Amino acid sequence: MGKRDNRVAYMNPIAMARWRGPTQSSGPTIQDYLNRPRPTWEELKKQIENKKKGSKALAEFEEKMNENWKKELEKSREKLLSGNKSSSKKREKEKKKKKSCRTLSSSKSSDSSSSSSDSEEEEKKQGKRRKKKKNRSYKSQECSTLESESESKESIKKKRRLKDETDKKYIRSLSKKRKKAYSEDQPLSSESLSESDYEEEVQAKKKRKHEEQEKAVEKVKKKKLHKKHSKKKKKKKFGASHKSG
Repeated sequence: MGKRDNRVAYMNPIAMARWRGPTQSSGPTIQDYLNRPRPTWEELKKQIENKKKGSKALAEFEEKMNENWKKELEKSREKLLSGNKSSSKKREKEKKKKKSCRTLSSSKSSDSSSSSSDSEEEEKKQGKRRKKKKNRSYKSQECSTLESESESKESIKKKRRLKDETDKKYIRSLSKKRKKAYSEDQPLSSESLSESDYEEEVQAKKKRKHEEQEKAVEKVKKKKLHKKHSKKKKKKKFGASHKSG
């Protein structure tokens, strides 16, 4: 199967137009436009004169309208002039009032400035006193917390010493009792082993107690630090609100 030939022959548009010939126009041609009827010079002069003269009725109407507009303009001018006079009087009165108010306000401002300067000085003095009181109270609180911490540490150390001494005494008494009870039946090696095992158990118990005590001390310290931070935040908030007020 071969391909289909879709080629089309080229047609020259100019040659085709010549072959078709002139087209028939349905509307007026240029010659009709040039041959249209035109007025003569005399007729044109008459038309211009008639336009210049115009109609008498229109002129009379325009004169009446002009007179009415003149009357309305005079009335509106009189109203505006009277309004301007009244407004000028009002403005003068307002200016006088403003001047009197300014003089009074200047005298009051001078009095208020003197009083405000005195009040500001008093406020500054009071603020300094309050800061001194706050610093003293804060220092006293810190000293008390340090003293309480030192006392708590000393008491914990004393308790540990007492517990160590009691544990040692208890171990010694038990070792003596065991030696007396098992001296005849068991050899020395077994006694030494039992004593060493017991000592290891006691030491493990001591370590556990020591760790529990350290955890309790850390909890107490954290609570105290949290209380300090909360107090500082409250003081800062109170100072900021006092300054804004």
